[in-house]
Amino acid sequence: MILDIWATINRQDQALFELINTKWTNPFFDRIMPWMRTSEHWIPFYVFLLGFLIYKWGWKAWKWIVTVAITIALSDQVSSFIFKPLIHRLRPCADPAMVAHVKLLLGACPTSFSFTSSHAANHFSLAMFVFMTLPALFKKYTYLFLLWAGLISYAQIYVGVHYPLDILSGSLIGLTMGYVFAKIYLKWTSSSPKL
Repeated sequence: MILDIWATINRQDQALFELINTKWTNPFFDRIMPWMRTSEHWIPFYVFLLGFLIYKWGWKAWKWIVTVAITIALSDQVSSFIFKPLIHRLRPCADPAMVAHVKLLLGACPTSFSFTSSHAANHFSLAMFVFMTLPALFKKYTYLFLLWAGLISYAQIYVGVHYPLDILSGSLIGLTMGYVFAKIYLKWTSSSPKL
């Protein structure tokens, strides 16, 4: 019974992957999505965010920096060192049953397992942490961090390295970790520093 349910979910997951990876595509996205899903390309943004917080808060920013670093690190550890070795799901670009149907937009298929997406876990943990701890700084635009994490995660499917279920599960890990550690941070600091 459980195996039948998983087989059905897996088929639907593969079908949705094929739609995103091979049907819902265009030349513009083919160029921008590989760039968007690469974490290193966002380093200037991370540096700007940290620099801006240090500029606004001074030495008080250290609590935020330490807590967000722990949040992202633990999200990555849970995804990469608990779920991936436990589930052993092949990436679509490495799965013999799928590889002929995959449009891989990267130079090579990553060698790690697919479930869960560490990109999704890491970026959603940061986005949720920012969403909950910096509303005074970004006001009504704080939700854009969640949209940003969603676009990076969607790009993982688009370029052919993750199934939608990998992304959903990684996102849930990230959102949970971001929520929990934001609560810890807010309790630790009593309230967000005045901006």
